[in-house]
Amino acid sequence: MKFRKGYRRPAERLRRTVEALPLHSREAMLRGIDTNRIIAGAYADPHSGGICPMLAAHRNGGRTDLSSFAIAWDFFTGAKRPRRATCREVAALRGYLELSLMAEGIEAPAAGESLSDAAARIRGERNAHRASALVADALESSHERPALTPTGERDRTTELRGSDRWAWIRPARRLDTYRERVAAASEEHSEQAAEQLDRADQVEKADGSPGRV
Repeated sequence: MKFRKGYRRPAERLRRTVEALPLHSREAMLRGIDTNRIIAGAYADPHSGGICPMLAAHRNGGRTDLSSFAIAWDFFTGAKRPRRATCREVAALRGYLELSLMAEGIEAPAAGESLSDAAARIRGERNAHRASALVADALESSHERPALTPTGERDRTTELRGSDRWAWIRPARRLDTYRERVAAASEEHSEQAAEQLDRADQVEKADGSPGRV
């Protein structure tokens, strides 16, 4: 087949067009090509009763207006007039559809299950899991916080905020910040302890009492 200038190879063009289809259209097209007589070169063939893959997708709930697929399909098959698609052409289309679905994270189907059915099943499981998570979050947020047990103490933060050593260390949201503040507080505490010892020595010397050994 002679390629027109600027066109990709027919198979590559069809693969890229399939990947551009919406997910639900690809799933519906997989079901459609398995249950219908697939043709090329026309939207439908009243003589043979065949339909194109796009119409097969429409009839299986995957309606879309992406006309570029019909162009890519006819270019891939090289059909100039309505004819039945060959087994190789249909197998190639099915392969592109399955690969594109696997790229979406859809697992391989179980025995006796088509890939489109597996995709629908997995999507339903994901939706159910998402709905259950939302319900769990709603229930958790609706629960009232338990009432605090009264201890008879009152909050004296405002009263003692300016008092010495009222707050040993300020709260921190990061572990590295907390470690830095603990290290700084420990160093400050050591310096204060040393100053107290020095003052005690000075008092003892002033009183004439023996100093520390």
